[in-house]
Amino acid sequence: MRFGERVRNLRKTKNLSQRALGEKVGVSFTYVCKIENEKLDFGEYPSEGLIGKLAVALEVEEDELLLLAEKIPEYIRKRVLQRPEAFGKFATLDDATLDSLLVHLGETPAPHRRKFKAR
Repeated sequence: MRFGERVRNLRKTKNLSQRALGEKVGVSFTYVCKIENEKLDFGEYPSEGLIGKLAVALEVEEDELLLLAEKIPEYIRKRVLQRPEAFGKFATLDDATLDSLLVHLGETPAPHRRKFKAR
């Protein structure tokens, strides 16, 4: 699912109009419309700050919206910078190996969204 589509679905689930959502996050309803239709003037996605406000207003995990907007949550970014060698190694692992690690850690592997090739 794309970012704008997810925002629209969440907004409708909450029975909010574009105007009402805009008021909750401090933007105009036309801006909400542009977000939902992925027609922003300056880029593909809103700022991380606005994504955080949308997450609160729509009662959804901020990480979900950040990742749909192809943005890395701050706590992950900081950890990658602290341990670049570890995350570099993780990036070279295939999906089966990553899934195996997740199972070992007690996590259920998520469905794969896109394929990344190891360098």
